[in-house]
Amino acid sequence: MKNYQKPNPDLWTGRSSEKQLYMHEKIRCITLEESTLLTINGKSFAFLGYECDEGVKRNQGRVGAVEGPNAIRKMLSSLSNHFSEEVSILDVGNITCKDHYLEETQYETTDSIALLLKHKMFPMVLGGGHDLGYAHYNGIKKQFPNKTIGIINLDAHFDLRETIDRGTSGTPFYQIAKAHDSFQYLCLGIQKESNHRELFNRADQLQVKYLYNTEFTIQNKEKVAQTVSEFIATVDLVYLTMDIDGFSSAYAPGVSAPSPLGFSIDIAMQTIQLICESKKMISADIVELNPKYDLDNCTARLAARIAYNIMIWLSVE
Repeated sequence: MKNYQKPNPDLWTGRSSEKQLYMHEKIRCITLEESTLLTINGKSFAFLGYECDEGVKRNQGRVGAVEGPNAIRKMLSSLSNHFSEEVSILDVGNITCKDHYLEETQYETTDSIALLLKHKMFPMVLGGGHDLGYAHYNGIKKQFPNKTIGIINLDAHFDLRETIDRGTSGTPFYQIAKAHDSFQYLCLGIQKESNHRELFNRADQLQVKYLYNTEFTIQNKEKVAQTVSEFIATVDLVYLTMDIDGFSSAYAPGVSAPSPLGFSIDIAMQTIQLICESKKMISADIVELNPKYDLDNCTARLAARIAYNIMIWLSVE
């Protein structure tokens, strides 16, 4: 793969304990190759970076998400390691975007995710723009062609814009709907201000299920849990995608499209835990982190904590 970049061990640094007390001591950097993946046994999580914000640029957003994957890695590095020895946590490197050729990057990302799933690894994909969603879904579908895949998106935006000439960070779920017979999509945190009338009409035509940001709150946790549980019950597998710009900019200022009225950490984490406990979640990604606009790495730290907790919750037997 010409866009593949091997993992950089220098990103994983911190205090040294010689007892694997910290994540940087737990992480193993391996290449994304069949022969290497065959050597990994037991429960394993694989960090794959999607080093691309060409889709954000095409969508007229502010660029910088290309730096997101490595920023999240750095914030994960110093966290405490509470995983058992039987759990493997791997860094398999990045898929980059050369010469603005987004589509080629998406193809390689699709193949990489399918390869990880083939070897029974949980892909934790770090973006990058939300155009990752199209590639990520296709990777799951490639490995599980006969399964019904439900998409749960924590986001302020539907990302259902029509593709005119080419895909962008605003089109991934429209592309999925057009490319596949089955389209099961639940979006949590939708904001009226961030989606025009035609996008709502398109969501209704595609039978998208969603909760507004005013509904996706801790005070409304029973309805949120019911909505999520009912959706999960209708599908075989769940693909969780989290646009970090769905959070309030009080928590996540370093994003492609900041939102002062986004959702809060408490309801997001409670919902993510519920999805993990369903035992149907097969893969996840975190997108739209833009370190260029971050403050004291707080957005990168939030993304790292989300990834960390997903692995914790999925490690529970």
